[in-house]
Amino acid sequence: MSTSPADVRRTVVEFLTLIEKLPEGFADDTPLYADGAGLDSLETAELSATLEDVHGSDPYATGDMPQTLGDIQAFFAAGS
Repeated sequence: MSTSPADVRRTVVEFLTLIEKLPEGFADDTPLYADGAGLDSLETAELSATLEDVHGSDPYATGDMPQTLGDIQAFFAAGS
């Protein structure tokens, strides 16, 4: 269960690709919602579950709503 930034990025990119919402030029600061990847509430819940399944922890469970891939990577880098 690696939580390196590259592995977390791979998980998020694979998820966005699977649901056909990977925006062109996706970067660490691309918004996950609205004008970025456009995730809705169900897709956000699915991403949350995927992150917990793959990396053993869920950044959404803290009560904060990560806005970007960079926010998710920072959560895992902090050892959460």
